[in-house]
Amino acid sequence: MSLAYGIQLPVQSQSTMYAEPWEADAGPADLVEIARAADRGGFAYVAACDHVAIPRRLAEAMSTVWYDPVATLAHLAAVTTRVRLLSHVAVVGLRHPLVTAKQYATLDHLSGGRLVLGVGAGHVREEFEALGADFERRGTVLDETIDALRAALGPDEFPAHHGKAYDFEGLGQRPRPAQARVPVWVGGSSPAAVRRAALKGDGWLPQGDPRDRLPAQIERIRRLRAEAGAGAGAGVGEPFTVGAITEPLYVGTPSWNVGRRTLAGPPQALAASLSAYREMGVDQIQVRFRCRSRSELIDQITAFGAEVAPYL
Repeated sequence: MSLAYGIQLPVQSQSTMYAEPWEADAGPADLVEIARAADRGGFAYVAACDHVAIPRRLAEAMSTVWYDPVATLAHLAAVTTRVRLLSHVAVVGLRHPLVTAKQYATLDHLSGGRLVLGVGAGHVREEFEALGADFERRGTVLDETIDALRAALGPDEFPAHHGKAYDFEGLGQRPRPAQARVPVWVGGSSPAAVRRAALKGDGWLPQGDPRDRLPAQIERIRRLRAEAGAGAGAGVGEPFTVGAITEPLYVGTPSWNVGRRTLAGPPQALAASLSAYREMGVDQIQVRFRCRSRSELIDQITAFGAEVAPYL
């Protein structure tokens, strides 16, 4: 099996943990060209993050630049043809599941069935409090929200869900998703998040686990799914996609300091290093390229798709 590869879009979120300096002055036109490059380059998905509002205490580190993922991915759906559209991740506990389902079902419908719904618990207390959401119980609420979204994004025009946090039936929503089953990938690397992914998800989006931690996490997912009969929420026999976020990459020999953690070098050498992810049981890798401009990023995306990916 080949190793699929996707990319978290730049510009749309600008945390100081990963944003490059050029992104501060970038905007919609840059996102469009980068998404088109990923589409041409065989990338499995482009991804967008989710935050509604950032408190002042976190603004310096996280920035307040967080494009809305539904609006962003819908915009990019119109200028791409093949690449899938991933929310990485939607903090679905901030909204009623019928609202989330309406937004993402419409996105899937408009894009011709290209949505992958990545979900996570969230971590910003003030964001939850401002929106009237329960921060302390966000994990429990997320568990139920996934069940509610399974119903609301399913085939029924009038979905039903009866739970402790949410209760609805007899309320119709169209358009329905284009996909018969919208994949739900669960984000996070805590024990609770890994268990949630194994038992309720169609995939797992780790939160930057280094290579040496991934095998144990993957083994735990496999064991939990086997014990539960392939996952009570995921459904027996449904495929499960294990993800990983790679080290920063640079295809070729850089002429500038790309950082000591960055994997750089000729395409075959990069592919050989990245193939270790497949050997440990990873199905898709999320890559990030060091770059000084939009044009350098597009060159990196193009080179990766043409020169590295064939060896994966």
